[in-house]
Parts: sequence; C-alpha cells; structure tokens
Amino acid sequence: MDKTVRTRFAPSPTGFMHIGNLRTGLYAYLFARKNGGKFILRIEDTDRERMVDGAIEMVYRTLATAGIDYDEGPDRDGGVGPYIQSDRMSLYREYAEKLVELGGAYYCFCTKERLEGLQDENGTHTYDKHCRNLSKEEVAARLAAGEPYVIRQKVPEHVVSSYEDMVFGEISVSSDDIEDGILLKSDGMPTYNFANVVDDHLMGITHVIRGTEYLSSTPKYNLIYDAFGWERPRYMHLPPIMKDATRKLSKRFGDANFEDFVAKGYLPQAIVNYIALLGWCPKDNREKMTMEEMTEEFDVSGISTSSSIFDEAKMRWLNGEYLKAMTEEEFYKVSAPYIAASKVGGKYDEAEIARLMQTRVDILSEIPDKIAFLDDFGEYDLGMYVHQKMKVDLNVAKQAVKVSIDAIKDLDVWNEESIKDAVKAAAEAAGMKSGQVMFSMRVALTGQPSTPGGAIEMAVVLGKEESLRRLEFSQEMLARA
Repeated sequence: MDKTVRTRFAPSPTGFMHIGNLRTGLYAYLFARKNGGKFILRIEDTDRERMVDGAIEMVYRTLATAGIDYDEGPDRDGGVGPYIQSDRMSLYREYAEKLVELGGAYYCFCTKERLEGLQDENGTHTYDKHCRNLSKEEVAARLAAGEPYVIRQKVPEHVVSSYEDMVFGEISVSSDDIEDGILLKSDGMPTYNFANVVDDHLMGITHVIRGTEYLSSTPKYNLIYDAFGWERPRYMHLPPIMKDATRKLSKRFGDANFEDFVAKGYLPQAIVNYIALLGWCPKDNREKMTMEEMTEEFDVSGISTSSSIFDEAKMRWLNGEYLKAMTEEEFYKVSAPYIAASKVGGKYDEAEIARLMQTRVDILSEIPDKIAFLDDFGEYDLGMYVHQKMKVDLNVAKQAVKVSIDAIKDLDVWNEESIKDAVKAAAEAAGMKSGQVMFSMRVALTGQPSTPGGAIEMAVVLGKEESLRRLEFSQEMLARA
C-alpha cells in the first residue's frame, strides 16, 4: 500500500454497543493494525433526536473493555479533529456551499407541503429536481429574503457510478437511480450522506469499512468525492449478522448488547474473539485467538460475502475454552465476584471453590447456581445412596459414612492428598472398596444427586469442621432408616 492506512470507527451515541457495530470497529482496527496504519474513533452525533445520555461514555468504555485501542479520537488529538461531528458544524456548511460553487450541489427552497405531495406511481416519495436549475440570481434573491432552504446533491444524469469493493467486487449503479438527496438540512445539520464524506476526506481515511446496507449507496458518496475532486477511499463492506435464518440482529429490539454479555459472565476477550469469526475465517480455520493473533491473521480474503448467524451457544463454548485455559490465579480473579455474590460467599474457602468450578462452567454467571448446594444442606432423600453398579445400599452406606468420619476426624493436614490417602487407607482397613466409600461420602457431605466435584473436592471446600458436621448429620439420618 502506497500510503499509511487510516481506518475509522464512527458509532452513533444512540444506545448500547450492538454486536454488529462492534464487529465493524473490530475489523477496522484489525485491518489498520495488520497494515501498520492508524485507527481513528469518530462520534457521529448529528442524529440529535435519537441520542441517548451516557452513550458516548459507553463507546469509550466498550472499546477499552474489548481491548480495541484507537490512535486518534475525541480524547486523542491527531491534528484532524474535532472528532465529534457536532463540533464540526461550521465545516459542513462551508463544504456544502463550496460544493454548490463547484456544481455538485444546489439550494432547494421546496416547502414541506410540496415535498409531501410528491410520489411516483408506486407511492414512493422521490424529489423531482424542481430547484435544480434555478438561476443564480433567483437563488441569491431567495437567500437574501431569508427563505428556508436545504442543500441537495446535484447527481450527474445518465452516468454509471462504479467502484471496486474489497469484499464484493465491482459495484455499479446508474446515476438515474440516485436521488438528489439532501446534504445540509434546513437547520444547518448535515445528513449522514454528506458528513461522512467530508469527515472521511478531511481525516485522511484511506479505507472505509462498514455494513452492506451502504453497498448500493456508496456510488452516491463517490459522486460527492468526484465533484470535489477528492481521491476516493477504498471500501470494505461487511455482510450482516443474523439472529436466525430470516432476521437480522437488531439494536432496535435489544439484540446482542456487548455489555449485557459481559454482565452475564462472558469474558470480553472471548466475546471479541467470537465476533471476529462472524464473517471472517483465518486461513488455518483456528477458532480461539488472542487479539495479537487475530491481527496477524486478518486478511480481507477471509471475509465472507454471506451473512453469519449469531450463535450464543458457540460463543458460550468458546468462553468456556478461555476459562479452562486460565491459570488458577487468573480464574480466581475473574470468578471471585460471582462467588462472593452467591449464597455461600464468605462461608467457605473461595479459592478452593474457584478451583473446583474452573472446568465446570462455560460462563461465570453459572457459578452461583452451581455452588448454591453448599448452603442448602438438611434432610435429603436416602435413596441417593443406592447404586447398583457400585453395589451400594443403605447398609453399605452406613458403614461407608462411619469409615469416612473415622478417616478424617484426626487429620491435621487438610488438603486433597491427605484426605484421599486417609479415606483410601480407612476403606482398605474396613474391607471396603474405596469407590463405595467415596460415593457414599459425597452424598453424605452434600445431600445432592450430583455435584461439580467428588467427595474429596467437596471436603476440601467445606473444611474439616463442616465436613465432620455433615457426615455426622448424615450418619444420624442413616441410623434412623
């Protein structure tokens, strides 16, 4: 590439960060980093009616959490700011008026009532170019009289506007199918169609990365570049992310909010990894990748032209792989808030609980439910002791629980190795199979048909005093049977 690559992410502060929007930002980031370029954050806040309080802060927070670092933005001046559109208003008017001078735009004085009366045979409202050829004198007089106006794009007639998309190849649209759209509204606010062209040019954006909803309207933007005599950027349009086979993920309906997934207990790096795979595949088909690995592998040739279906079950699996790959210390750090907020928070050794749960959860929010049984111990169904394959019945269970109590009551060292050795030795001395004793001991310690760990792991988590209390409680229950 001849010059420094500059990509941008330009979210609108109209709510939460939608997964599809974040993917656009991620790909722009990866492309810039892969090519030694710059990644720019720009806030497009010209749609004032849809703005949501706190949404700009949410953008900063999301990018930071996701590990997507930008080189320039509202808080990192790179010399081409401001980076918030509402702070660039004078620029839009200046360039709209300049475009009129260059013959690429014109003043339109049509009233709202007149425009509402325009529609074609299909009932579609299409502007009829009524003000396109007004004389300079008439325009000047009407401006001087203070008539309200908009500035419209003067689309050349009977030409084909074409460009080469990096994903979809050549795209061509006849100018006869492009309306003379509004560039500057009567209140002085620019439309997206105009502001993004001016901003991308002035900020030196070399590659524009966005969704396929802009694929067919890009020729319209290119005509603005051409009218100014500006170099066009290159384009990379991304296929949509679908909720299912027929419905797109929709920000409007609350689908796929990044921060909601983080709150559910997904790791940010796992979410970002999964999002990267929604429409792109590395050459070696790898699935689990760090940001550095994704940057190294990212290539436009791996971007699909087909839509992707957001599969939370797949993201859940990938998140589980991230959790399993952590060190015990790393997992304890991320799981500690969930353990502390559970019913058993502060009651037992939380580091041991974390060690027990690391390979048994796919998302961190599963932890409270999976360890709730530690707090719910009381009368339980003695039928859980019956296990035909292990040849355990209530009589065997009575003996096994007694063996368990005798094995651990005098232990000075309380860890998996010491407990296991003591229980195995006691079982052998009693002429029992260690499996029978371990099975019965687990039921006696938990009163549950299944648990995330075996007897020894449960004993370590519960501690010696609580383990003995529960075993003795279970011994009394069995004695009454």
